[in-house]
Order: sequence, then C-alpha cells, then structure tokens
Amino acid sequence: MSNRMNISSGAKWEDIVGYSRAVKIGNTVEVTGTVAVDENNQLVGKGDAYQQAHFIIGKIEKVLQQAGASLTDVVRTRMFVTDISRWEEYGKAHGEYFSTIKPCTSMIEIKGLIEPDYLIEIEATAIIAG
Repeated sequence: MSNRMNISSGAKWEDIVGYSRAVKIGNTVEVTGTVAVDENNQLVGKGDAYQQAHFIIGKIEKVLQQAGASLTDVVRTRMFVTDISRWEEYGKAHGEYFSTIKPCTSMIEIKGLIEPDYLIEIEATAIIAG
C-alpha cells in the first residue's frame, strides 16, 4: 500500500494539466518544475536570471518543508534555462543554497518556457535520510 502525499499550490493549472506541486512517496520527494511566480501569480525578477533562480529555490525549500524535508535532503536539481550564456547568474543563486549540499544537477538550455518572461524553471528530487 502506497503512502503517497500530493502537495498542491492551489494553482488552477494543477487540475487543468493534472499535476501536483510536489509528491512524496516514502522518503522521496519530487518537486515539479518551478518558476519565479509569487503567491499572487506575479513574476519575480523580470529580466533578472539570478533573482528568478534565487526565488525559485526559496519556493522549492518551502514545499520541501511541507513534505517534511529540507534542502539538505536534495539529491538532484534540474535547471531549464532559456539562455545558457547566463549560466553564471543561475549558478550563483544555486550555489548560494547548495554550495555545501552539492546535489547532482543539470542546466539545460531550452527553446522557451510557458511565459516568455520566465528565464528558468527548476525541478528537485529529495530523499529524506533516516
């Protein structure tokens, strides 16, 4: 029997597309692709790659806490970026959160995200030790 926990952000897209903000099964937490949009559905950091990445990781940290995890449990992040030439800006924000944790990561340039002002989307996988 599964002990699945779906965590919702309440965004209308979750029901339309059929996804959860995060899913926890056992000691594993998967966090869906996250963009720099606040609780009022407003973009944070328009044109600022560093600020968007920093905000996103803060959002990921909050949903991990809802699942009983923390950033120290993160074993992998995936960064989807619209301009790989800005890798240092994205990387700086990632490093500020993960410099001592050092999860596996990928930074992949993509053609675009659902909104043109989104510069980066980040996913995370956490495994809760214990």
